[in-house]
Amino acid sequence: MLVDRYEKDKFFMKIIRLTTDMDPVLAQIDQILEDEDIFEMIKADLSKRYPLTTVTGRNSTPAEVILRMLVVKRLYNFSYEMTEYHVRDSLVLRLFCRVYLNNVPDDTTLIKWANLIQPETLQQLNLRVTELATALKVTKGRKLRTDGTVVESNIHAPSDSSLLADSVRVIGRTLSRAKAVLGESTDLTKEVFRNRVRSAKWAARQIGEAMSKRSETARARGIKTYQKLVKITQESVAQARQVLAELKEAASTQMQQLADTLETFIPRVEKVIDQTVRRVFEGEKVPASEKVVSIFELHTDIVNRSKRDTRFGHKVWLDEVDGGIISNYRVLEGNPNDKTQWQPSLERHVVVFGKPPDQVSADRGVHSQANEDFAKELGVKRVILPKPGYKSKVRRELEKQPWFKRGRRWHNGVEGRISVLKRRHGLRRCLDHGRPGFERWVGWGIISGNLAVIGRAEVARSR
Repeated sequence: MLVDRYEKDKFFMKIIRLTTDMDPVLAQIDQILEDEDIFEMIKADLSKRYPLTTVTGRNSTPAEVILRMLVVKRLYNFSYEMTEYHVRDSLVLRLFCRVYLNNVPDDTTLIKWANLIQPETLQQLNLRVTELATALKVTKGRKLRTDGTVVESNIHAPSDSSLLADSVRVIGRTLSRAKAVLGESTDLTKEVFRNRVRSAKWAARQIGEAMSKRSETARARGIKTYQKLVKITQESVAQARQVLAELKEAASTQMQQLADTLETFIPRVEKVIDQTVRRVFEGEKVPASEKVVSIFELHTDIVNRSKRDTRFGHKVWLDEVDGGIISNYRVLEGNPNDKTQWQPSLERHVVVFGKPPDQVSADRGVHSQANEDFAKELGVKRVILPKPGYKSKVRRELEKQPWFKRGRRWHNGVEGRISVLKRRHGLRRCLDHGRPGFERWVGWGIISGNLAVIGRAEVARSR
């Protein structure tokens, strides 16, 4: 049964008063998390774990503890294991997380609860944090600067040969597990369960060595090895289909899990095979939207930031207001033009603050006459969108105005905010799985960053 919180431990409170004080910034964040709306948002998602989670069963880890431990995790950029270790080891973090002298939930328990929190909930939670920042006068929403960055998926640099090798590895280990589970109950031959991982790894390594050379002979040798690797992968898929049919007839939970794994990965592997045939053998330029860059993180986009800078993950668009608060964020699909993000950012700002900002700015890649006109029609007084390329005399004089230059200097601070989010709150690379996991990762990183900003502002004000 889902429990709201632990009862306050008087003995623990006596002990904590004899030890070190809580860090002032952490103490301010502690007060913010007392907000009942934040608690109810998280509790609503946690209560959906099972149909009767809020009614029956033994007492669970309290919702308040889960919320606060997840904040600690991203506030200090810990792993789940390190979060458990530090909370268990620190009296201050025990107090912050409201664990007191109770057992700290282990990392696997925390992961299961964390996966229940929906990305949409974190969007609402960040909105509530922004409202609290406004109430505390950390921000007034008068200025808005908007920019994008790329958060990478946790994958290796993709190539067709490595994707094929990964495919054979996943199928091979699943077949080995299926063989152990089915045992003597199957009529399938030993050859059906053959693991072809070594052959695939050898072929992938040979391809890498051949394709790294410029000679036509080496390239021809690489193409020939590619044919072998594709054949190995196709044979693995054929084996997997035979075993899958056998697993589907079984009733045990373990066999059904193995069947689900094969059903998930077989279509992905076939897509990789098709992609390799089109690109390597037929010389076709496969569009980025159709490419598979990971069989594990299928949602990953190819984001070209420049001719020499290609990232694999998702473009994330951030709207930062005065005071350093990220009032809104969006995980984008594909690699859309930056110009298309200007209007959604302004419209969302009006929803959050009830009025347009006095000043709004973005990089030159966002500039267009339509974007400038939209902002002015909305009621923005100072629109700071530097124009790329040729500028007329009137345009040059406009961009030399003191208010425009001040706005440009202020806008540059968004790069610093992005850097902090990447270095301190984990937005460099997402370690969660799947598209929902990716959005959760981004959401918690931004929320923890906003909480840290509010905490520092409140501490500075009290001095």
